[in-house]
Amino acid sequence: MTSPTPISEPTSESTTSPDSPAAALSPASPASSASSASPASSAVSPVLAEVVRSGFVEGRHRGSLVVLAADGSVEWALGDVTAPVFPRSTNKPMQAAAVLRAGLDLSGERLALAAASHSGEPFHLDLVRTMLAEHGLTADHLQTPADLPLDPEEAEAYLASGQVRDRLTMNCSGKHTAMLAAAALNGWPLATYLDEAHPLQQLVAEGVRTASGEDVAHVGTDGCGAPLLSLSLTGLARAFRHFVMADPGTPERRVADAMRAHPEYVAGTRRPDTWLMQALPGTLSKMGAEAVQALALPDGRALAFKIDDGATRTLGPVLARTLRLMGLDVPVLTRLEDAPLLGGGTRVGGIRAAF
Repeated sequence: MTSPTPISEPTSESTTSPDSPAAALSPASPASSASSASPASSAVSPVLAEVVRSGFVEGRHRGSLVVLAADGSVEWALGDVTAPVFPRSTNKPMQAAAVLRAGLDLSGERLALAAASHSGEPFHLDLVRTMLAEHGLTADHLQTPADLPLDPEEAEAYLASGQVRDRLTMNCSGKHTAMLAAAALNGWPLATYLDEAHPLQQLVAEGVRTASGEDVAHVGTDGCGAPLLSLSLTGLARAFRHFVMADPGTPERRVADAMRAHPEYVAGTRRPDTWLMQALPGTLSKMGAEAVQALALPDGRALAFKIDDGATRTLGPVLARTLRLMGLDVPVLTRLEDAPLLGGGTRVGGIRAAF
């Protein structure tokens, strides 16, 4: 019988260590609108994370990852970081900057919530209601799908109180409220605020191109119903760097400052983005569905990655490993990389980075 793979020894045969010269790729070129119909690369991605149960590697998660140096150049990368992917909710800072360019005056917690995938905690929902009322709107204007709170504990409490799925409870309701408010301010149609041709969505698209330095190759529909603009992982990392390095008072910097000052409104009290921004002052961090993560440090270094199969359980271990390779050694990384697997209610393994 074959012996199980020890948990202490990663066995990702297809993963190249980023400490070696072979791990570095040439700087990414902008994605072109003439790209193929599928945003996925045909190449086999390297293994970024392993699932280890009872000392046995029972699964592997492949993906691509890019790290930018402080000057914005590609420092090292794994996999194809030039092919377009859907960034999902990592697009939200760019969407929030668009409402500012449209003239909406948001700041503090309100601006952070406009860029949020909130957990549905009471303070999130209370502020969404307040923002709707401040701009003469109601929850009926929201075109988010009815949903439960994103945080499992909040979802359990919400259901236990006898409540049902609601548009306001959906994690993108803060973003949608800000979009509606910007449309109302400008006299733009409210019923079509999610259409790709809407003036607000055109401002979003312009901001995405500017921040990323590349064209949008594909436009889809996000889970919340908003237009979803593809970027390469390199372009996504550049966009986050752009927000952190932007001049004070610009829409991009205002969004970054609000998110970093109020991270609990960007995510929630039990979410890794919040932990990171609280523990690493000046850091801008945002996750997205289908296992996308982007982050920029205050010195201009940045990263972005996507796990091919969309397994969000890998985000913490992969992000912590990447930050360690970037020279960070802070307690929050230990918390971040802890992704246990249970057997019979007892910890029997975990998810670990494999590069």
